[in-house]
Amino acid sequence: MTDNLTHNLVVLDMAGTTVADGGLVERAFSAAAERLGEDPATMIDYVRATMGESKISVFRHLFGGDETRAQQANVAFEEAYGELVAGGLIAPIPGAAEAIDELKGQGRTVVLTTGFARVTQDAILDALGWRDLVELTLCPADAGGRGRPHPDMVLAAFLRTGAVDDVRHVVVAGDTSYDMLTGVRSGAGIVAGVLTGAHDEAALKEHGATHVLASVADLPAAIARAEADR
Repeated sequence: MTDNLTHNLVVLDMAGTTVADGGLVERAFSAAAERLGEDPATMIDYVRATMGESKISVFRHLFGGDETRAQQANVAFEEAYGELVAGGLIAPIPGAAEAIDELKGQGRTVVLTTGFARVTQDAILDALGWRDLVELTLCPADAGGRGRPHPDMVLAAFLRTGAVDDVRHVVVAGDTSYDMLTGVRSGAGIVAGVLTGAHDEAALKEHGATHVLASVADLPAAIARAEADR
C-alpha cells in the first residue's frame, strides 16, 4: 500500500480519446502525401503504427530526415486536416465533455493535449466550442517541440498548472500506444487507455496502461475506484 494519492491533474489526449474524428488523420495524411506527389499507400502502415506521435516526427521518419520535405508535408497535413475539421467532420466522443466537467467538479485540473500543431488544435477546439472547457491545452510546440511518446507535454502540464506536487498524482488518458508510453515515462500514477480510437486493449496494455476503459466517459469512476482502493 502506498500513500493515499489524490489524482488532481488529468491529462487527456484529443483525437480518438475526447474527440471523434472518424479516421480524419489517415485522410489528411493521404491528402498531404498526394499534394507532395507521394504515394500514400507506401506510408499508411507507418502512420497507423505511430498514431499519437507528433506529426512532424512522423514525416521526418517517412522522408528520411529531409527536414525541408518533412516541414512541407506537415504543413500540407495540417491544411488538409483543418479543411476536414472546417467541413464539420469531427464531434466529441459521447460523454467526453460531461466527463471533463465531472472531473473539474471534483476539484481536478484537466489539460487537453495533441500531437497536432497549435493551429489545428485551435481549429478543433473552435469547431467543438471547447475553448473554455479546460484551463490549459498543449501541443508539442508548447512543450519544447517534442511530442509523444516523450513525456514532455505531461510534464509541461505538471509544471504549468501546479495542480499536484508529485507526478504520481497525475492521470494520463489516451487511445494509442504512444499515449501509454507518454504516461509511463512521465511517472503518472494512472495511465488509462480508451477503446474509442486507434489501438486495441492488447496494444494499450503492452505499452503500460494501468487501466483500459471503453471510453473516457468512464474515467471519473475509474479514478474514484483507484483512489478508494489505496
